Amino acid sequence: MSEFLTSILTPLNNFVWGPVMLVMLVGTGLYLNIGLKFYPFRNWKNAYKCLWQGRKHQSSEGEISPWNALMTAIAADIGTGNIVGVATAIAIGGPGALFWMWMTALVGMMTKFCEVMLSVKYREQTPAGNWVGGAMYFIKNGLGPRWRWLATAFAIFGITAALMGVGGMVQANAIAVNVNSTFGVSKWIVAAVLLATCLMVLVGGVKRVGVVSGKLVPFMAVFYVCLCLTIIFMHIEKLPSIFWWVVTDAFTPTAAQGGFAGATIMMAIRMGVARGVFSNEAGLGTAPMAHAASTAESPLVQASIGMLDVFIDTLIVCSMTGFVILISTVTPESAAIIGNAKVQAGDPLWSSGVNGGLLSAMAFSSNLGTFGEVGVTISLTLFAFTTSLGWSVYGERCAIYLFGDKAQTPFRIIFSVVMASGAVITLDLVWLIADTANALMAFPNLIGILLLSPMLFKYVREEVAKDNRFKI
Repeated sequence: MSEFLTSILTPLNNFVWGPVMLVMLVGTGLYLNIGLKFYPFRNWKNAYKCLWQGRKHQSSEGEISPWNALMTAIAADIGTGNIVGVATAIAIGGPGALFWMWMTALVGMMTKFCEVMLSVKYREQTPAGNWVGGAMYFIKNGLGPRWRWLATAFAIFGITAALMGVGGMVQANAIAVNVNSTFGVSKWIVAAVLLATCLMVLVGGVKRVGVVSGKLVPFMAVFYVCLCLTIIFMHIEKLPSIFWWVVTDAFTPTAAQGGFAGATIMMAIRMGVARGVFSNEAGLGTAPMAHAASTAESPLVQASIGMLDVFIDTLIVCSMTGFVILISTVTPESAAIIGNAKVQAGDPLWSSGVNGGLLSAMAFSSNLGTFGEVGVTISLTLFAFTTSLGWSVYGERCAIYLFGDKAQTPFRIIFSVVMASGAVITLDLVWLIADTANALMAFPNLIGILLLSPMLFKYVREEVAKDNRFKI
């Protein structure tokens, strides 16, 4: 059965993450930037001020503070993609893939702003008091009944991604593999702990997820960035050349080194865009579901805050991982683990032929020894767990859209069980499902934004005219 599904999903995945998706993601971001005169670059300072002020509730509408809404979205964003995804992008696409991750993030800030804006504007309050929004709601309420099928498709893909994909099983598996490798803890014990912890948090709904994320996300992000900066400062003399290397390699095919097969410009672009979107989710339509529950004073304020998660996720956290990997070299110990005669101590670690979590783990351990290995395991565990919490909110919102408030409690239980099961099973097929479901979510979301863009441009200008803190 798994071979049959793989044979179907592999060509579908190659298509949905092919040139069409790349053009839609980047093209939509560029179009929105031009239509709103590059709003993110003109207003990011004021957005941070609004975020700081948003630690408290600002209106009676919504469930969680603007700060906690962003932290919930960042919790879902900052996950395995920031550690494993960056390593995979560089290993396959070369150093230039990091440059294309940056470019995707810069245009993605505008996409995230627009999808959050629409989600807050068109959100609804359910009979049970839940404030719900997202692509399915702005498609249904903004485009009308004729487009309800598109909204339904988004919700179905969203539940699939939350349960079987990036939201649950993938994150649990990453936690179990790394905790077992570093500390020798049984994967079954990890699964049991994840199940209990997840249920304790989710039983409190989006409010408890928001509170937990509001406390945990800043801590884990600062911890990981400090860990990376320690390694970067150890090799600070390499940083200018590494930065220049990333930029030039984005436009020049990389020659093969060690066990690396060589990358093309197209592969660098594809891996950079795909892994960038996998990490920051700009264009997928997921984060707006968390922002729709915000008590911000206006859609403009929450949208301005919302675009910051792309900056924090990709331009800060992903960049830290990328620089650590590119700075690191193969050690005698890592050469023994790699087991490739072509790979010698002193070679660039990224070109060793390994990728994913192993490449990241080697980068940290080769520079900081056991402390680095433990540090990256702790970071990955926190990243993956909070990602699951954020995606539980997304999946729950999709379930409420499809089945009503009655689906809330059953979904939380199912999500917790399915997520924990990911710790003890092989996930090759699940990764394929996750990647495919992510892309399939993006199509309805981007189509909805583009169709609503004329109204959106007018609405944003009207809101900016009311709030003199922002410019357009």
